[in-house]
Amino acid sequence: MTVSTAACVVCHSALWHDELGRMACHRCTDRISADLAALPGLYVQLGGALMPGSGAGGPAVSGSRTAPLPLRLAPLSLSAKGGVVTVLQQWVEDWHTCLEYEAPTWKGDLAAQCHQAVARLQLLLPWAVESHPAVDDFAEEVRQARAECEQAITRERPVRTVAVACPCGAVLRITLDTLGRRCTCGAQHGREALLDLPLAERRQVAA
Repeated sequence: MTVSTAACVVCHSALWHDELGRMACHRCTDRISADLAALPGLYVQLGGALMPGSGAGGPAVSGSRTAPLPLRLAPLSLSAKGGVVTVLQQWVEDWHTCLEYEAPTWKGDLAAQCHQAVARLQLLLPWAVESHPAVDDFAEEVRQARAECEQAITRERPVRTVAVACPCGAVLRITLDTLGRRCTCGAQHGREALLDLPLAERRQVAA
């Protein structure tokens, strides 16, 4: 069943006339599709970033005499079972359940399964952006998966998060790239509204 909404649940911008009846706007739909399309290639690159010193950032130099770990943990956790591929597969299974489709089957190694999951999600994305009530969570998880893969490959530091306070008192952690966020109180904040929120006080963050 399609849920009527006047604003995109991902970026919280008002929907244009030709977008009414959708959960997500065309711009966010394109961004989700682009993030999905990037994941299979990034997943393959994770294999080449497993060794200490690998990655676009060049060899890592340490002054410690302690022997380095045999494998870098970030790309290992992302590429192993329970990482990126598992996240994608869980969304495929969720969408199949919503649509009352048969449970998906996965063939080949994890790299092949990544391709299969992305292909299925791309195929069902038009339905999801029109009808799935948690498409905003999906967009965030796919965006985060892409960012974490890119950081693991290039050895870049994670993007710094900032804690801001919703008028209800809840703390929201955002970055400068956050398009929108829905608070636990139900309030939806677009990007500009998030940047206008006051910084959370230490006691709020601790709580």
